[in-house]
This record gives sequence, structure tokens and C-alpha cells, in this order.
Amino acid sequence: MHTSRLIQSRILCLDGGTGTELQKRGLPPGMPPEQMNLNAPEAVVDLHRAYIEAGADIITANTFGVNPLKYADPAPLIRAALACAKEARGDRDVRIALDIGPLGKLLAPLGNLSFEEAYRAFAETVRLGAEAGADLILIETVTDTYELKAAVLAAKENAPLPIIATVSPDGRDKLLTGADMTAVGVLLEGLGVDAVGINCGRGPAALTEAVRTLRAATDLPLAVNPNACLPIIEDGKTVYPIGPEEFARLTAELIPLGVQMVGGCCGTTPDMIRALAGLVRNMDLPPLPSHRHTAVSSYTHAHLLGDLPTLIGERINPTGKKKLKEALRSHDLSYVEELALSQEDSGAHILDVNVGLPDVDEPALLAETVCRIQAVTDLPLQIDSASPEALERAMRIYNGKPLVNSVNGKAEVMARVFPLVKRYGGVVIALTLDEQGVPDTVEGRVAIAERILGVAESYGILPHELIFDPLAMAVSADHLAAAVTLGTLRALRQKGLLCSLGVSNVSFGLPARDAVNAAFYTMALEEGLNAAILNPASEAMMGAYRAYRMLKGQDPRCSDYLAYAADLSDEIRKTAAPTDTLKDAIRQGRAQRACELTEEMLRDCTPMAIVEEQIIPTLTECGQRFEEGKLFLPQLLSGAEAAKSAFEVLKKQMKEGGSTQNKGVLVMATVKGDIHDIGKNIVVTVMESYGYRVVDLGRDVSAEAITEAAKREGAAMVGLSALMTTTVPAMAQTVAMLRRECPSVRVAVGGAVLTEEAARQMGADVYCPDALALVRYAESQAEM
Repeated sequence: MHTSRLIQSRILCLDGGTGTELQKRGLPPGMPPEQMNLNAPEAVVDLHRAYIEAGADIITANTFGVNPLKYADPAPLIRAALACAKEARGDRDVRIALDIGPLGKLLAPLGNLSFEEAYRAFAETVRLGAEAGADLILIETVTDTYELKAAVLAAKENAPLPIIATVSPDGRDKLLTGADMTAVGVLLEGLGVDAVGINCGRGPAALTEAVRTLRAATDLPLAVNPNACLPIIEDGKTVYPIGPEEFARLTAELIPLGVQMVGGCCGTTPDMIRALAGLVRNMDLPPLPSHRHTAVSSYTHAHLLGDLPTLIGERINPTGKKKLKEALRSHDLSYVEELALSQEDSGAHILDVNVGLPDVDEPALLAETVCRIQAVTDLPLQIDSASPEALERAMRIYNGKPLVNSVNGKAEVMARVFPLVKRYGGVVIALTLDEQGVPDTVEGRVAIAERILGVAESYGILPHELIFDPLAMAVSADHLAAAVTLGTLRALRQKGLLCSLGVSNVSFGLPARDAVNAAFYTMALEEGLNAAILNPASEAMMGAYRAYRMLKGQDPRCSDYLAYAADLSDEIRKTAAPTDTLKDAIRQGRAQRACELTEEMLRDCTPMAIVEEQIIPTLTECGQRFEEGKLFLPQLLSGAEAAKSAFEVLKKQMKEGGSTQNKGVLVMATVKGDIHDIGKNIVVTVMESYGYRVVDLGRDVSAEAITEAAKREGAAMVGLSALMTTTVPAMAQTVAMLRRECPSVRVAVGGAVLTEEAARQMGADVYCPDALALVRYAESQAEM
């Protein structure tokens, strides 16, 4: 049976932990588990056999930490890993997954690894694994949707193998960079993987709500591979506080929620998989749902289209906008950022992004503009271009599942756009026009829509991934134009198809256009319009939107309308320009503007006044909002970068004046054997934004090197990071050495595999679950 069909045939068991089990089979502290493929292949084979004998249907090759960023030549390790798995399998009906873990670096703009660099690293791993005989690809433990997209595209485009992609949410069921489980499901289903899921985490019982949310977001099979809870340290060893029967029972309880595949992650043993396999063999396979959601997403959340009217902000489109044209030609993308933020503030759900001008490099500019906008807002974007080249460039690097504008009934256009939608995922706007132009009858436009549906289906694009535009034409040129548009809208909605409109076209050539647009918009809403491209700053349009929702019973207790009306009555809102302060620039993550405003403020303020009255309070506010779940890591980091940029301006001024601010020295490192520096890099950025001097030693750093740096730099604190369970002993050894040789240095530890109890047991001064916790600890020590 083909692997993709096997996934949907019965409940499948995957294997369990690799690194933690190889430690029992001789893996030395600090050595990456994949090294045993070459150094001790018999131990790897023995582990695979143990899982197969326990009942695993799928085993994962020991390749989780192998990639070209870590190894100049990953081929020997990958080939050896697949050879071990094949030897263990023998002639049994067990599938082998190429195991792909995260690269250990944040992608730009949060980090310094580009999307294409990440893609190339994953692609090389995929090619080597496929050549070595993997049956499928398991992408797991991902905490960033951007890295997830790079990995999935690399898998799709470099091997004809089924793909299972699983992520590791935090305690709030969100990824490190802010994505909720709905956004994950929407993205992965759009990219066309074979199964989605969750792995690692705090244990099976803690994953219930995340599983429910993911199941509601996608029609794909679900895989869940929990940790054996979080580890503790006993007698210097890392242990897990859960037994085989309890692990099996709690994991099996997730199956009725809609899970088709179960297994284990860190700390799970062959005995746990044996107990789990015994429980699930007699359980019924949950049926796959058929939600058929029409959804787009950003890197944090998804927006579902259909039930409630959707507002698509139209302002980032140069048509008829002289100032935007000048900004695009002069490459002033800060102006575009302002437009994005103002539309978000006005209530837009999605932002249209169009940079089409005859004298610009549209593919390059559209891609860059998309990245810049995603750095300041987490609203989903509508990528808008008549150029397939520009669409592809932007769709590829977009962090999420975009709305795509557009396709139409022209055969040539469909042949160029539909493959892009199938490749990168997306919901596409379909215009009811073809080679003969725009029909002037309802029947003509509906016929084009039906033809588009048929062609889309031939590419594997289903009706719920299309939104039809019945095309608003100017009533000044044809007094029946609006009636034909509304009639087409009515006919398409009766067929169960979703519809959108560029509303303002109807009033072209008329005076007092807002009144016409608002009336037409209300009429279209009553015919079932799902989405409108409009100006969210228009009081007439937003008034029509708010009033319509209230009158249709979509606004319980009239709360949204009353809030909107209160804003309208505020004279400040009517007359004042948007605020543009240093605090605003930091909140919005606009580093260039933060520099400019700091330089302006230095004319009237001292550097320390700016630090104490502007920068630190704003960073504190951002930190509080982050902890409340109202701000996510990308915004936190971009705000920290903006604050750092302001600090650089101030430091230059203070040096010229003979004084500088330095709150102290922090040495940061990822411990020996661990190549993941995401958490460490976040700490470096945030601590520097607060005025600390950070000595970043990098990743895979020995205890001796960390201790020597602490002595050399006169550090008050050392921060240690570890993401892999197998490197927790190396962290404990480093803490012990620092205690012996640098007794006055405060030691902070953090990482996804740690707990406060584990930190205490290894002798650290403090456990910091995130960068802000370290800031608070450092500030508290300074006050003592």
C-alpha cells in the first residue's frame, strides 16, 4: 500500500524519542545523536528494532539534527541513518521517515537566515534522504511558520514523498513566532502536505485544546507525538515523570478528537510505544472532516471568509494615488508601512498589496514590500498583480496563506496563475471576464465563473479556494451597470460560491463618490457579498459596514457599532494627525523612524532622558503586552530592534559627551552539542535593547569556553540556552563549572526542554522561560 493511502487506512503508531533513548545506549553528553549513525550504528539499529517490535508502523531515521548549516557534508550521516533504519526494518511492513528538525536559526527579518537559504538547506537534506531510500518525510518540532513553509516547499519540490508536518506550541498553544493552531492548519493544508500535527510539548494531557483547534482548522489527517511530560533532574540525570501505561492512556484519549496517528517525542520509550500500540489497535479510525474552509492567514492567525463581511484595505495600490506612486519609485517603503498600519487601525481584516508601476522592477518590489509590511503588521495580505512573475515572487516568500488577486477567464492567465496557487497555497480572486472582455449580462459573467471553476478543478483547486468578483462597473457610463453586478452576485451566491467586489469602481466619474459607494456596498451586502476591497478610512463605508452588521444581527448588543460611534464623536480622531513619536516607532518596530525621531529629540532632550522617559517605558509596555498574549515574538523583536537603533544614536551622542550607559555584561551561549540559537538570539536582542552589553559566544559552546569568557569579560551574568533534551546534561556540567570557577557570577538558564525545577536541581540562579524573564531578573539584581 502506498504510504499516503496507509496514513488514511487505520490508526498508525509512530516511534518515540531518539536522543533520550540513545543516551541510554551510550550517547555521551554534548554529542549530537546523529553522530551515532557513524560512531555506534549498532546502537541506532537496536533502537529502531525496539520500536518496531513495540508496534511502530513508522520509524524515524536518526536525522533530526542533520542539515548543511550544521555539517559541511551531511551526506554520510544521512546515508548511515537510512542504512540503520533499513537494517532494523528488514522485510517487515514498516515505513521509514526522513526526520527533519528545525535549522536552529530564526529567519529574516527576525534573524539573519534568509528564506531561500533555509529552503536550500532543507532541500539538500530532502534530496539526500530520498536518494537513501526514505518512504516519507517527517518535518517536526517547528516553532516558526516561516521556517515551516521553507521546509515544506523544499520537501514538495525535491522528492516525490508524502509529507507529515508537526509543530511544537507553547503553553498558550502558540508557536514561538506567534502562530495559533488555526493558522498552522490553514497554512499546511494550503501547501498540500499529507498530514499535520503536534509534537513535543508538555505531555499528552496538555495538548487537548491544541488538537481540538487544529482539527477544526484542517481536513487533513492529524499526527500527535507528545513528550513524556517535561523532564526533571534526579541524581544528575534527566528523567521523565510518566510511565508507559499513563502515557499510552493519555495519548490514546486524543484519538476521539480526530487524530489518525500517534507516537512519542522526548522521553518516550519503546515500552511507552508498546503500551500505546496495544491501546490503539482496536480503536476506530476517526473520519476526516470536510470543513472546506475558505481561509487565508498571516504568520499569527487565520481569517475565515464566508459568514461575516470581510474588509480588504485598498490603500496600498498606486492607481490614482500620486503620493504612493512617488514613494514606490523612490523606494520609500516606510510610507507603505504607514499605510498598512493606518488601515489596520481603521479595522481592515486583510490588506491589498499592489506596487504595479511601469517603471519599477515589480517582482522584486512586490516581494520586498510584502516582507516590509509583514514586519509591522500581522494582518493577512492580498497579493495583487497582473504579473505572474511578481505573484510568484511574493507568494513564495509570504509568511502564511495569501489571498491572491487575481485570475480571470482567459486561458493564458489561468494557465499561469493556477499552478502558482497549487504550489504555494492561497485563495484566489476570480474575475468574471475573459478574452472578450466583461460581459454586459448576468448570464455571461456566470458562464465565465463556471468555466473558471472547471479549469481550477483540473489543477486540483476546489471551489472553496476561489472567490468570484462579479465586477463593479461605472454607472456613469452605463446606468444598468450596478444592476448587472448585483444580479451576478446574487446568482453566484445562489450557487454556493463566495464573492468579493472592488466597490469604488461603481462611482467612477461621479461627484460625492463616498455616498454612492456606501449605498452600493450596502446593496451588495444584502445580496450576500463576502468581501469588499475598500478604503477603511472612509467614514461612509465603515458606517455602512458597522450599521449593516448590527441590523443583520451580527453585532450582539450593538457593541461594535457603539464603539465605532463613540470614536466618530471624538473630535481628536476627526482632526488630529496620527501620532508619530519615538514610542510609536518602537511599538511598530520601525527602526529607521526610531533613529530619525531620536536625532530630532536630542535637540531638546538629554540622552538619558530619552532612555528613561521614552525607550525603557515603551519596552516595558511591549513586554507586558507580550506576556498577556496581545503581542507576539515578531513584534517584540522588531520593537527591540527599533529600540536598539535609538540606543545607537544615543550612545554616539553620549560618547561624544564623555559618558556612556552600560548596565552590565552578560555572556550568552547555547551549550555544547546544541546547535539551536533561536532562544539565545532573542535574549541577545532584547537585553541589548535594555542597555546591557552582551557577549554572544554562539552555539555548541563548551563549558570551558563559557567559563573563560565570563572571567575575561568580567561578566555579572551568564545565560545558557538548550533546546535539545540530550544537551541538558551539558548545561548542568557548565553550571557546575561556573559555580566552581566564577562563584560570583549569576547563572540564568532557559530553553524549551527546561523547567524551573530542573534549573534549581542543576544549581542555576534562575530559570528564564523567555527573554523578558531574564530582563526582569537582571534589573532586580541591579537594584540590590
